[in-house]
Amino acid sequence: MPASTLSSPKPSAGERRAVRSVCVYCGSSPGVSPAYAEAAEELGRAFAKAGLRLVYGGGSVGLMGTIARATMENGGRVTGIIPRFLKDREVMLTEVDELIVTADMHERKRLMFEHSDAFVALPGGVGTLEEVVEMMTWSQLGQHDKPIILVDIAGFWSPLVDLIDHMRKQAFIRPQNEIDFHVEPTAAAVVERLVASGTSSEGVDASVIKQM
Repeated sequence: MPASTLSSPKPSAGERRAVRSVCVYCGSSPGVSPAYAEAAEELGRAFAKAGLRLVYGGGSVGLMGTIARATMENGGRVTGIIPRFLKDREVMLTEVDELIVTADMHERKRLMFEHSDAFVALPGGVGTLEEVVEMMTWSQLGQHDKPIILVDIAGFWSPLVDLIDHMRKQAFIRPQNEIDFHVEPTAAAVVERLVASGTSSEGVDASVIKQM
């Protein structure tokens, strides 16, 4: 895929990027801990209250279905992007207000990138891991500067953070190629991070932070 198709124009010095839509990567299963589904539901509510559009993988099962329904039930907007071959496996959620069915996974990931101003990862499996690490890689290579946030529910992402730190110590991640991402413990903290990143003008409704 040519680099030009991945590049996201960077704001000029002093300009704040408005975050209007956020891509959430998460599992198509609920996981073992009830805390994972609770976090997905909380994040969906927070997005709806903040006026943020959810962009996600289009399924109705697992954490994917939980966050999508929570967003819609609280008046939020949802874009689901799912490849044709996963329509049955991930039980496509047809109730979303925008549904895009792609030819394959490559198109799905490209459209999720293009439709989103930031990326958030809830707990999930290797697919979730691959997707958020790809966003880290594209950022590291200068293809975008959109915020990337890991929601570290019950320490779920701690092993990945430790691995990245190990790579750094072994000089496989050098200062000039640092990975720019954030780790937050709760859904409310995710929205706070988006506001703190200087993105609230024309985007996130900062007033909802006080209500969380």
